[in-house]
Amino acid sequence: MSYTLIHNESAYQYEYHIDGHIAYITYDDQNGNMHLTHTTVPEKLAGKGLARILLEAVLEQIKKDNKKAVAKCSYIVNYLAKHPEASDYFA
Repeated sequence: MSYTLIHNESAYQYEYHIDGHIAYITYDDQNGNMHLTHTTVPEKLAGKGLARILLEAVLEQIKKDNKKAVAKCSYIVNYLAKHPEASDYFA
């Protein structure tokens, strides 16, 4: 499935809007390093791999913006441990 990534700058988060629900990753931009602080997928959307799809889209966007990610949420820390090939996205 394909979703449209929304960068909600006023809320400091990247979002997917799906069927009236919002899955999101919050961040804190610290001098070009995007500290990814929390990942949320609503229960109605859980179990479909959406957190991974969202995170990978966010990492691509951060790369396009010439920034680096910093894993500050347990989901993202675990993702990075399982996907060391993604380390290029991280500071």
